[in-house]
Amino acid sequence: MDRLTAMQVFVEVAQRGSFSGAAERLDMSRAMVTRYIGALEDWLGARLLQRTTRSVTLTDAGENCLRRCQQMLALADDVEDETAQTGPELRGQLRLTCSTSFALAQVAAALGDFLQQHPKLKVDLHASESTVNLVEARIDLAIRISAEPDPLLVARPLAPCRSVLVASPAYLARHGAPEVPAQLVQHRCLSYANFGRSIWQLRRGEDCESVAVSSAYSANETTALLQAALAGAGIAMQPTYLANPLIATGALRPVLPEWDPPVMTIYALYPSRKKLSPAVRALIDFLVQRFATVPW
Repeated sequence: MDRLTAMQVFVEVAQRGSFSGAAERLDMSRAMVTRYIGALEDWLGARLLQRTTRSVTLTDAGENCLRRCQQMLALADDVEDETAQTGPELRGQLRLTCSTSFALAQVAAALGDFLQQHPKLKVDLHASESTVNLVEARIDLAIRISAEPDPLLVARPLAPCRSVLVASPAYLARHGAPEVPAQLVQHRCLSYANFGRSIWQLRRGEDCESVAVSSAYSANETTALLQAALAGAGIAMQPTYLANPLIATGALRPVLPEWDPPVMTIYALYPSRKKLSPAVRALIDFLVQRFATVPW
């Protein structure tokens, strides 16, 4: 019996809570639905569904199986899309992940331009601050800002990511601006929870300073700290892709402009070089060219 069809039948029964509903949706008899479910349970050696006269519910094994079946069916759709591709036109769906701030500042617009070039492609973007397992989540490409990318993934550098210390004019009018890094301990600092929360590293030429700042406010998302800085809550370390436009308008001012936080790198990360799809390869090349011209 076709196991993919059995998985599709199981997913329909689980989602609808009904053998009859699944049979109607799939245009097959209720007896055939029952046969597919039985075959799947025999193959897996586990009971997947609890049946009563009034309801159908998942067992613990069924809960686990449902997630895997959904992944298998989605993967089968991807294979069909990719193998149906003919000629130079790209098809199928790309699944990406990146941080929320970078998605809003750069990636969303970049993907819009990329899709205009490849109208048969579809993109699913997962914006999150958490690290996603690319294989388990079936992510084709991760765009991450890091000093040391995951060694288990293939890393393609896209661009440097520089940062700057900033504060609002209102904050600086109230508290003054530090003249040397050591004076940061006298200020309210806004810290990124996932990186350099209490120790800020700053460099000027050959000089390097480590400052144990007083973190008045921390967050795991960069734009939350940016909004706090705009509201006059303190001094924040911000990536230039967010800070530079606001510095240009005067909404924020640089603090200790001669001192630079560590430079990180924007990477495109993917699980393996083997059988890299043409769509993923095209998107990586597109991002390399695009970010080379962005005034960070």
